[in-house]
Amino acid sequence: MKKYNFLAFILLGITLIGCGDTKKGENSLFTIDDSAFPAHFLPQEAVSIAVLNPNTKEIDSIAYFVNDKKVGSTKGDGKFKFELKDQKLGYQYLKATVYFGSDSSDATKRIELTSNVEPKLLKYKIVNTYPHDTKAFTEGLEFHEGVLFESTGQKADSYFRSVDYKTGKVIKQVDLPKEYFGEGITFINGKIYQLTWQEKTGFIYDAKTLKLEKKFTYDKEIEGWGMTHDDKYIYRSDGTEKIWKMDPETQKMIDYINVYSGTSKIKVLNELEYIDGKIYANVWQKDAIAVVNPTSGAVEGILNMSGLRKFIKHPEAEVLNGIAYNPSTKTIFVTGKYWEKMFEITVSE
Repeated sequence: MKKYNFLAFILLGITLIGCGDTKKGENSLFTIDDSAFPAHFLPQEAVSIAVLNPNTKEIDSIAYFVNDKKVGSTKGDGKFKFELKDQKLGYQYLKATVYFGSDSSDATKRIELTSNVEPKLLKYKIVNTYPHDTKAFTEGLEFHEGVLFESTGQKADSYFRSVDYKTGKVIKQVDLPKEYFGEGITFINGKIYQLTWQEKTGFIYDAKTLKLEKKFTYDKEIEGWGMTHDDKYIYRSDGTEKIWKMDPETQKMIDYINVYSGTSKIKVLNELEYIDGKIYANVWQKDAIAVVNPTSGAVEGILNMSGLRKFIKHPEAEVLNGIAYNPSTKTIFVTGKYWEKMFEITVSE
């Protein structure tokens, strides 16, 4: 087992994934030859697509598609080679449309593209410890103009609020209607965006007054979990291995990445924080944070936060959740659901 899979297994508790299953329902005329396919493909590799023709039809030409995008064609039954370097990690759906006589037929296959990045095992140092509300079911944590904001979950007890992090004193709080289960928050373009868990509803507030300006409905059938931004786009997690990119102006999902550590999908990504060009992501029910490349989805670093547990004594304390970067101190603040402490840390290799 490679080192990065070992790290994923130990720190993130991920079940290693086998080879990509072939897509069922292939037609009987032609099939894509997968006899030489590896269990997983890597971004630096290419896939050579050839069609098996058991009925010896006279093939005129073949058009090749990857994820429903045409990538090339050949005359006759020639092979086609496709470079994978620009594809996102995860499943790739291959299709060969075979033309013969006046007819055509499709052959399909699914492959899996996994990460070739070896994550670095990062370490942290606690520089300060602050009080945290043991009644706060933390979902989101973010600094805005030097002030710490926190959002929480649980129906009839969901809110976001500004907090004096040094004392734990609440500055101002906005409650959600009791039918909503609150999730992550983020600030962008003078607005606060807030997600809900399974209600498929988001909220947009004025960042200065905290007054509600708009409600929006998710345009995908997904749950709302964590949220962060890169000053242009919002990034959202949905409880799977996906991180979605959302246009803050339209609230439409425009893309996504699949998060992988080696051959392992990193699922149940929760609270997110964008720090120095990377996405730091809590992994639900694991005392670990994955550092993710927002373009490729590859895990580039892993923070094992299990050492914080010895400082948490509250009997109802639940999972690690909540990451906030303070640009003025260049430190990271982390806490958990119902934790009595919040930790200010620095991170290094």
